[in-house]
Amino acid sequence: MMPDHRAVGLRRPRVCIVGSGMHFISGPSYYTYFLSQAFAETSDVSVILMRALVPRFLYPGRSRVGAPISPLSTRGFAPTFDGIDWTLVPSLPRALRFFRQHRPDVLVLEWWSASCLPAYLALSKAARYAGIPVVLELHEDLHASEAKIPLAGPLAARGLRHLVVTADAHVVHSPSDFDTLVERYAVDPGRVLTVHHGPFNMAGHVAVRERGADDPNTILFFGTVRPYKGLEVLVEAFDRLCEQQPGRWRLIVVGEPWEGWRLPFDKVAASPNRTAIETVARYVRDEEIPEYFSRADVVALPYLESSASGPLHLTMAAGLPVVVTAVGGLGYAVSEYKGAVLVPPADPAALMQGILDAQPLFRSRFEDPHSWSTTREAFEELFVKLLQD
Repeated sequence: MMPDHRAVGLRRPRVCIVGSGMHFISGPSYYTYFLSQAFAETSDVSVILMRALVPRFLYPGRSRVGAPISPLSTRGFAPTFDGIDWTLVPSLPRALRFFRQHRPDVLVLEWWSASCLPAYLALSKAARYAGIPVVLELHEDLHASEAKIPLAGPLAARGLRHLVVTADAHVVHSPSDFDTLVERYAVDPGRVLTVHHGPFNMAGHVAVRERGADDPNTILFFGTVRPYKGLEVLVEAFDRLCEQQPGRWRLIVVGEPWEGWRLPFDKVAASPNRTAIETVARYVRDEEIPEYFSRADVVALPYLESSASGPLHLTMAAGLPVVVTAVGGLGYAVSEYKGAVLVPPADPAALMQGILDAQPLFRSRFEDPHSWSTTREAFEELFVKLLQD
């Protein structure tokens, strides 16, 4: 039965958000939580979480699956189905029943991984059958590591295309993602909304650290260690800094290795400055995050490519200076942040210079120009248009 959209103006709208849960925790898990929390202020929100994305032995972070990394839970403010497993049976039929019970006015699908595709196709079909508009929020396109999987990659590409072209509207995080979506999938530009990623405030807004005159400047790299993150470029830049200013620099690397990517750690082991490099090669708990950010003078994110970055939004929420590469949507993300220095990717010399250029910012803290209320309001304007159609 088609929902009576005329009645929405007489009550709080009902929004169902589908995204990553905390069982296989990653950046999209936090995004799903904070977006749902923002909507709970103005809407009746229901949440469907993706739980076991793939067989555990295939997941890069399999050693900490299900571990108590974060206490955040949408159950505190919204009815939550946790969640859909890769096996789909019996979890998908139960999720569809949950979806129908809560009768949303709008369905929002958070796309970040091809592992979600079968469940998203089923939920999207159920929504279309019920006359419920579907909003697809793409945190990235099909990831290169998934696209190159034999047989599964081409199937995922076809499935994502179907999901994109059948959605009623799309949300992306930058003009570059907007252009990619419109050109690759030939969607109506009027149905694509560019919305800033909201802040990740797990570190809080950190104070300027107290330091002695002889204390070294501390650079922090934070986030999973993967080929596209460019950590090896940062290690090379760090060695150059130490050669230019011996004893004046320290590097903290906090990140879980993914995809068997050991090159950055091999470079750390071979570095003549390895005693000045601290590595925490695991996924840290929420309660540990403030410590690492409070010890940093600057955060360096030397990505080789990226649509968006959870660590970048964690850094801006903390108010720290950040040196970040001008790739994908990252330049747009920091365009209004006064503590950012942009550098080209894959260039250790430019990264070193960017860190030096950021030194005048080390003793300052900055306000994050983004907020979840702004993000929510942009979504709500989109919902009004969809429900008026």
